[in-house]
Amino acid sequence: MMKKLFAEFFGTFWLVFGGCGSALFASQISPSLNEQIGILLLGVSLAFGLTVLTMAYAVGHISGGHFNPAVSFGLMAGGRFPVRDLAPYIVAQCFGAIAAAGALYVIANSSGTPDFSAPGAFATNFYNAPVYFERSYSLAAAFLTEFLLTAFFLIIIMGATDKHANGKFAGIAIGLALTLIHLISIPITNTSVNPARSLSQAIFVQGNAISQLWLFWVAPILGGISGGLIYKFLLQKKS
Repeated sequence: MMKKLFAEFFGTFWLVFGGCGSALFASQISPSLNEQIGILLLGVSLAFGLTVLTMAYAVGHISGGHFNPAVSFGLMAGGRFPVRDLAPYIVAQCFGAIAAAGALYVIANSSGTPDFSAPGAFATNFYNAPVYFERSYSLAAAFLTEFLLTAFFLIIIMGATDKHANGKFAGIAIGLALTLIHLISIPITNTSVNPARSLSQAIFVQGNAISQLWLFWVAPILGGISGGLIYKFLLQKKS
């Protein structure tokens, strides 16, 4: 069991460090050029997908490669994961995410005290804030977005890892799915679909990031459970 928990810890660490790190350090606005430079939203989306893809092949065979409490809940609802392992997995995922956020915080502070006052700072999630394209999305819109995208994420995960599917390509499908999810929802919520990833960044920012954190736990978990149930009862091929 400990090896599974370490796999979840390191997998979630890599997801947060790679995904949020790319947003923090590789997608910036140049004050001198007054324009955005670096990998932009497309690159950040791809970075999140690549973290899951790479860790799925690195440690997925050890723990199942959840790296996300909503995925663990969804797989449990879909009959692929035992209830007894749910709490230990979530604890390992949260500790991995927080450790990664801590490393990012140290790196960010090495170049001066960063300003975390704005919505979305330090790659936190948000709603009711015009961060991208001068558009603000309501609590209801954010909840629906996180719910639907996590539900579809679980459908893809369960389908790609089904015993009737070609499991060798499961990591690619799952990684690309997470990339697509970020392409859709970064401008809406900065994309959670992962409560551990949301928690880790909010801890270091506090303020609104903490007060809005509940949505980025409740919506993804409910979406994950719904996706797991949909696949189990409506899509899964009976043996």
